[in-house]
Amino acid sequence: MRLGGPVDTPDPDRWIASLRASGYRAACCPVTPGADSSLIRDYAAAAARADIVIAEVGAWGNNPLSADPAVRSESIRRTQEALTLADEIGARCCVNVSGSCGEKWDGIHPHNLDPDTFDLIVESVRAILDGANPRRADYTLEPMSYTLPDSPQSYRRLIEAVDRPRFAVHLDPVNMVNSPERCYHNAQLIRDCFEQLGPWIRAVHVKDIRLDDRMTVHLEEVRLGLGMLDLPTLLREMSRLDPNTPFMLEHLPTAEDYRLAAAHLRSVAGSLGIDL
Repeated sequence: MRLGGPVDTPDPDRWIASLRASGYRAACCPVTPGADSSLIRDYAAAAARADIVIAEVGAWGNNPLSADPAVRSESIRRTQEALTLADEIGARCCVNVSGSCGEKWDGIHPHNLDPDTFDLIVESVRAILDGANPRRADYTLEPMSYTLPDSPQSYRRLIEAVDRPRFAVHLDPVNMVNSPERCYHNAQLIRDCFEQLGPWIRAVHVKDIRLDDRMTVHLEEVRLGLGMLDLPTLLREMSRLDPNTPFMLEHLPTAEDYRLAAAHLRSVAGSLGIDL
């Protein structure tokens, strides 16, 4: 696996220098959809020379499930652009959430888990893939706590229903921890994810989660090493995948937090004899 995380991207050379300084061998896409083709080629070439895997192009902020037809159509179009960028720059995948039935693109709504919403996700994913027609990058959904897919089983059902060869998995086990039961037994959740989804996993987000001792239920994302995630189980399962699979840190407030999270990850991996 390849550890990665966000760094500054002012130009290709300094981007590579920042990745090396952090000890990363994987990176988020350094440009956004609409970037000049020559700049995209420059970053792709720099990554190839430095043996950096570009993990993902995020299509964040787009809601392919919006109840507003204009918003839904524009979200699908913008996600297609992100997938096209992933294909052009050589990223392993383009990633978004499936969307929400509410106004917020990644928000809660009582219909988010309904069967009709499942069908709408299938329709939107097919539209994104068929419109972009990628040659090498895959389109993926990031699991969420309160939108589909919210479990390895629901993600597997989506893979089978979408039935497109370029639909794959961006795994984030912590995002599936939406109950005390899953938090307490997250090692089994992790094993289920890899059993159900292993052949389709293109990239993985790694972070931690803590169950607070206060009513009613409070689950909080925290820096890796400060929560209840069974990191050894996640690392062992990751080690069975393609060795180029990106393992991406995210959502931390400072560079020091990223340094501490990476140090903890390397320490645990080293104790297991796993190379990052």
